[in-house]
Amino acid sequence: MSEGAPVIRTRIQPSAYYDSVTLMQLQRDLLALPGVDEAGAVMGTDANKELLRLAGLLSPEAGAARPDDLVVAVRGTDPALLEQALARVEELLNRRRHSPPGDTPVPRTLTSALATLPGANLAMISVPGRYARLLAEEVLRAGLHVFCFSDNVPLEDEVALKRHAAQRGLLFMGPDCGTALIGGAALGFANAIRRGNIGIVAAAGTGLQEVASRIDRLGAGVSHAIGTGGRDLRDEVGGATFLTGLQALAGDAGTAAIVAISKPPSPRVRDRVLATAAAAGKPVVVHFVGEDRSGPLAAGVYAAPTLAAAADLARLLKQISEPTNPN
Repeated sequence: MSEGAPVIRTRIQPSAYYDSVTLMQLQRDLLALPGVDEAGAVMGTDANKELLRLAGLLSPEAGAARPDDLVVAVRGTDPALLEQALARVEELLNRRRHSPPGDTPVPRTLTSALATLPGANLAMISVPGRYARLLAEEVLRAGLHVFCFSDNVPLEDEVALKRHAAQRGLLFMGPDCGTALIGGAALGFANAIRRGNIGIVAAAGTGLQEVASRIDRLGAGVSHAIGTGGRDLRDEVGGATFLTGLQALAGDAGTAAIVAISKPPSPRVRDRVLATAAAAGKPVVVHFVGEDRSGPLAAGVYAAPTLAAAADLARLLKQISEPTNPN
């Protein structure tokens, strides 16, 4: 190898799950270290290996990793500096896991977390998909709404969890729910959006973010943006969270108009969504990704041909529906 040629060094940590946010932070920290020109920190799924390949970081060791293995890869021209960077992985992860000296210890169980935050009413779950149901059922029994970031959750588990949530009058966002804005609090990945009175319910995370961002650019704001997980409008799930989210926004005094976004739903669930939207008592803009339909669908329900048009129309409709201030 000629001097100065880029090399890759890889560290595999077997059966060590970390969520996407933690791994993004680890990647950022590694890139700040001397000698690291590129870095990747992912779980060893096929999709993530493809991302490493595209970034020029896929080594034979990374290619052999299992889905529940942590894969850390760094690239640079000085092998010694790369080894030093990999030697700091555990330290960097521990820095994220543990509080600074003198702070309240990080809770390790749901019971201890609730003792630390007795007023909490929502839990964010990010564990390997095969463990999500067990933890989510514990959270629901405790009476908390759920934001489930975990992916690879079996479909039958999603159906059971959403049925459990409905029985308790709780909202189950997910699984594989990447974004939400609840009362101004960002969950998962979210943009900085001003508060306002347009609500969003979405079975498409990037669609939610695009509409929320455009609403903000138009000078309006978002009351709540509820993510449902991408499978919610399939026949098996029946739109459980989507319909609950629509009803919640319909009953929210701080929401004047609603945007409903989804990947193509099943025809049966689509009908239920439109019926629930028509009963909302406030304007609802609907965009099903892939449909370019526009115009009224029912009394108070309007189709938008694009995500941008959905945001524009919601802003207009909320202004019309707001009470006029005589002053």
